[in-house]
Amino acid sequence: MTRRELVDLAPAKINLCLYLGPTRPDGRHELVSIMQSITLCDRLRLRPGEPGADGDEVRCPGVDGPNICAAALAAFRAATGWDGPPLVLEIEKHVPVAAGMGGGSGDAAATLRLIARLAGIDDVELELELAAGLGADVPGQVRPGRVLATGAGERIVRLPDPDPFGILVLPSAARLSTADVYRQADRMDLGRDAAGLRGLDPIGRPDYVNDLEPAARALEPTIDEALACARRLGADVVMVSGSGPTVIGLFASPAAAADAAAAARERDPAPVAAAPFVGPVGHN
Repeated sequence: MTRRELVDLAPAKINLCLYLGPTRPDGRHELVSIMQSITLCDRLRLRPGEPGADGDEVRCPGVDGPNICAAALAAFRAATGWDGPPLVLEIEKHVPVAAGMGGGSGDAAATLRLIARLAGIDDVELELELAAGLGADVPGQVRPGRVLATGAGERIVRLPDPDPFGILVLPSAARLSTADVYRQADRMDLGRDAAGLRGLDPIGRPDYVNDLEPAARALEPTIDEALACARRLGADVVMVSGSGPTVIGLFASPAAAADAAAAARERDPAPVAAAPFVGPVGHN
């Protein structure tokens, strides 16, 4: 193996709809969601470690605790038997953490893409299988774009890229645990029954419904101010992103979203303007 460095982008995702269903025997919830990758991205670099290193290393400045990307590297090695030398994965974070935008999941998906390229193993089905074992949002980000996610998120159907539109991202200083939001949703009885979930057909045009939004708002009241801000800025659609607390506003064009972000530039954390992520990932 050469000493070259591989680089990839890990786009954030938004849920254009998220319908919550009943709890499965494995403890996960059934769901139906359209996930859209956006141009707000982390940047990952994978390279061989220094001689004498005794294992893979993940470096992610500003993020403490165990990193799902380490689990992704270990899962790939275990599944494939690839015995390449220890690696260093460096993550340059731009996607908010614990924010309902799939930041960690996107990083894990990008990690699978990177180590597969390094090992010379081109097997999307393997990546999807490993992704499903890492977390519900990971399979939908293995190949960024627009997908319909069902099951607990592990069943993926790719959808055509949308026409251009703008996305205003209003990050929060708070963080919400996805597990806590799902538990709150259960306490509030927000889930739909299995028959109601099966009757949904969101592919033609999402209804822009997020069944987790009331739970996120109950746990983090500052979300309400961000929702009101996005409405004042003229967003056509305003909703909580995934499990929150990030709020998104959808606009007819990327330029309109950029104007809205500029108008709210005094907010802290600063707003971000984005658009749908279109095109392949993976470059050196």
